[in-house]
Amino acid sequence: MKEGIHPKNHKVIFQDVNSGYRFLSTSTKTSNETAEWEDGNTYPIIKVEVSSDTHPFYTGRQKFNEKGGRVEQFKKRYNMGK
Repeated sequence: MKEGIHPKNHKVIFQDVNSGYRFLSTSTKTSNETAEWEDGNTYPIIKVEVSSDTHPFYTGRQKFNEKGGRVEQFKKRYNMGK
């Protein structure tokens, strides 16, 4: 890699504000808040609104609309039957 053009990459803790779920990852973002991780080290903590712990797709609480495809919607809208 070319020197001096890439942002610094370091370990951070991401915390889901809705569930409190935390995980350690790498990021170029940083924060003034810090927290101690399970390994005894202190890392910056970044708070996120949605993570895999609360996202409807990963939790199985996703709502599916049973509207049908485009053709079915067209036929229904213009009373063309099925």
